[in-house]
Amino acid sequence: MLDFDGKVAIITGASGLLASGVIPIFREAGANLALTCGDDRLYQRFPDLRDDPNHLCLQARDLSNPEVVEALTAAVLDRFGRIDVLVNIVGGWDAGQPVHEMSIETWNIMLRLNSTITFLMSRAVIPTMLDNGGGAIVNIGARPGLRSSGNDAAYAAPKAAVLRLTESMSEEYKRHGIRVNAVLPSALVPAQAAADDPQAGVTPAQIGRVIAFLASEAGAIIRGAIIPAYGSKF
Repeated sequence: MLDFDGKVAIITGASGLLASGVIPIFREAGANLALTCGDDRLYQRFPDLRDDPNHLCLQARDLSNPEVVEALTAAVLDRFGRIDVLVNIVGGWDAGQPVHEMSIETWNIMLRLNSTITFLMSRAVIPTMLDNGGGAIVNIGARPGLRSSGNDAAYAAPKAAVLRLTESMSEEYKRHGIRVNAVLPSALVPAQAAADDPQAGVTPAQIGRVIAFLASEAGAIIRGAIIPAYGSKF
């Protein structure tokens, strides 16, 4: 059984589909949650969060700005006094073009969303994890980060960077009690779609359970892992 009682977890991209399967698992396990969101979808999905004293909603529209990330981290520490878990969910997808047709704007946006934010958030929380004697960071990769199928360079390249960042941080901080791993989901689909067609993809809750396991003491011996979570689709 997962137990995050007394632990503080930052979950980025809390308004997105994947987070909808991650947040309930951490809540049920007793975590205090710091959730980054840029719109009202979080409270549309979880209206009871508004009155939950064990959560902090962080309105942050640009986590690629180092000053925004530092202010966000300071707000979490001011509220809860510690940070034990970081789940780097924020990301985006834009593909379908060969490199010679790709705009620099698309390239830069994908780099910011899919690798720069993961770097900045990790860099910001590591000092307090070092002070606390440990912590867990779970990054979200993607299958194209292992091998591109073409016409997806702007997505595949930063996702590959996340995997190398995961491995590097794991080596740098494993002796300090900080565990860093990555999960590679396949296509995310609602629970009913997965029930109707097991090959349609994986559900947010299925990925959420993998993430929570890696962040928990149950996954304490797993470090620097790149875990495929494709279901039966691939």
